[in-house]
Amino acid sequence: MSNLVIVESPAKSKTIEKYLGGEYKVVSSKGHIRDLATTGKYGLGIDIEDNFKPNYIPITGKKKDISALKKMASNSDKVILATDPDREGEAISWHLYDELKLKDSDYERVVFNEITKDVVINSINNPRKIDMDLVKSQETRRMLDRIIGFRLSKLMQRKTGGKSAGRVQSVALKLIVDREREMLAFVPEEYWTIEADFKEFKATLEKYHNKKVEIHTEVEANEILEKLDKSFKIDSVEEKEKMKKPKDPFRTSTLQQMAANRLNFSSSKTMQIAQKLYEGMNIGKETVGLITYMRTDSTRLSDVFVNDTKTYIKGKYGDEYVGSIKVSKEPKGAQDAHEAIRPTSIMRTPESIKEYLSNDEYKLYRLIYIRSLAYLMSSAKTLATTVNLENNGYMFKATGSVLKFDGYLKVYKEYEDSEDTILPDFKNYKSGCVIADKIEKFQHFTKPASRYTEASLIKEMETLGIGRPSTYATIMKTIKDRGYVITEDKKFVPTDIGFETTDKLQEFFSGIVNVEYTANMETELDEIADDKKDNIEVLTKFYDEFAPLVEKAFKEMEKKEPEKTGEVCPDCGSDLVIRSGKYGEFTACSNYPTCKYIKKEEKEVAVVAKCPKCEHDIVARRTKKGKTFYGCSNYPKCNYATWYEPTGETCPQCKNLLVNKNKTILCEECGYVK
Repeated sequence: MSNLVIVESPAKSKTIEKYLGGEYKVVSSKGHIRDLATTGKYGLGIDIEDNFKPNYIPITGKKKDISALKKMASNSDKVILATDPDREGEAISWHLYDELKLKDSDYERVVFNEITKDVVINSINNPRKIDMDLVKSQETRRMLDRIIGFRLSKLMQRKTGGKSAGRVQSVALKLIVDREREMLAFVPEEYWTIEADFKEFKATLEKYHNKKVEIHTEVEANEILEKLDKSFKIDSVEEKEKMKKPKDPFRTSTLQQMAANRLNFSSSKTMQIAQKLYEGMNIGKETVGLITYMRTDSTRLSDVFVNDTKTYIKGKYGDEYVGSIKVSKEPKGAQDAHEAIRPTSIMRTPESIKEYLSNDEYKLYRLIYIRSLAYLMSSAKTLATTVNLENNGYMFKATGSVLKFDGYLKVYKEYEDSEDTILPDFKNYKSGCVIADKIEKFQHFTKPASRYTEASLIKEMETLGIGRPSTYATIMKTIKDRGYVITEDKKFVPTDIGFETTDKLQEFFSGIVNVEYTANMETELDEIADDKKDNIEVLTKFYDEFAPLVEKAFKEMEKKEPEKTGEVCPDCGSDLVIRSGKYGEFTACSNYPTCKYIKKEEKEVAVVAKCPKCEHDIVARRTKKGKTFYGCSNYPKCNYATWYEPTGETCPQCKNLLVNKNKTILCEECGYVK
């Protein structure tokens, strides 16, 4: 008997084949094999009038792969579809089933939450059939994204300087633009604080005769200082034991956030490394998946892992370090069946396999390992102390805590954000008074909410219920690649095109391109997956609302005309105009695309570096506002650009260019610092 197992990734196929033995041949589909065509009305590849019937065609370059898979399937007794354990993976399995013309009696569907021998064999022994509700949910998402993306992108390209729009992408951009406008409109307000500095601690003024003190001016601060002396009476000392619980194991979003904040990884880099750790790594004598599936919104852990880890904790740290956290049971439904992101074995410590991993792989694996281990350890115990000090009717407060039992902090302390402030033992102050070395005033100004980083934007999107774990990294990359935002100090700053695109979409599509509508759509997709809603009804309701808005926008949206320079094109005699590009403006022929003349900037200054994308020179340019950036001389064919001067050296980790950022030589792509 011959069995053909089809997975998505070539790396995964090699790992799994070693586990299954000679009766199984494991091959890879190399991801999706089909997608919607770009033919038909508006190039959607969807027959709207025929109940949104999709027209699927092989992805470019996949016909040979499909033919090879068909031949292998026809020569096999059983075809086992083992694509990823999420809706996307379920849809890929269905496309394989349909394209390979499989029969229900000839195929099985299995999922691997982790690529380890026991789990793979157990999954093979417990197959099921394709879950068509999950497939319909993914198919509906794909059609929604195609309809919105194609129609709005065409609109933006025709009417504005924007290049694309999307169902979730445009809402994410709106969050960034709204935050920027909040900052621009923000008017800072002055306020002052007063602090008493003692030898062993500091205390801050809180109240005057039990009323909260608010100090708005320096005059008010000086008036209070004049009424204070350096002798403070200890009014009260309160000590309270507090429990500090460990954080949940990682979901996709929290892993991306933590990796961004602690490891300086972009969300796309985090997912690329996690994919490799999941699919299988060669660690000496074995090849094994090191972590569970990395696209998940679950914080559950398997009973086997929990029990193994508690035994490990007891043996290594002692009974008192074993946690008593109750792990919730898995709910019904394939979408939620996989666990949190965790190591596949607690015995596979980061240090034991460090020699087999790259530096970045080790850092991410260690982060996942420590988070999972800490979650199953006991809570830390702290003695929190609050001291109130009275001075002529003014009450000052000092707070601190002492760690009484480290618990999970035994392993997790380096990743914890807060540190303990230790206060002295006030029982030693027999007089009931303490003397301040000095009492000072400090001026402050209120600040607006800060710009979004990748981590904070992902957190906000998850909180609002827009997007899904598998989409966050793509959204971050898209809004940067389209030139809608730039990053300054790791924070998103919307460009002029980003502002313009958002404003035009809100003018005509405010009822659809918003947080609430997008979040409700995600809920409806979940309901389709749970067989609680009909996908055609969802699509019809959406399209009946969306189509008239698009037609109205094409008719009424004012087209932005490019600014003329007063020069004529040397090739065809048409006017030269200023066009907006991804990283600034350039001068080109107004008769584009018939004429593709682009004027070379006279002030271009060659930098001693070659473009990492196309090997052309990198040149210095200026934006409309006079800010210098460095971009490829082959623009717009190549869109490489950076705000910082390239050094000419390449990054030893990712081969991107190193740049000089405030006298620090670093790589913007992977965070390497020289």
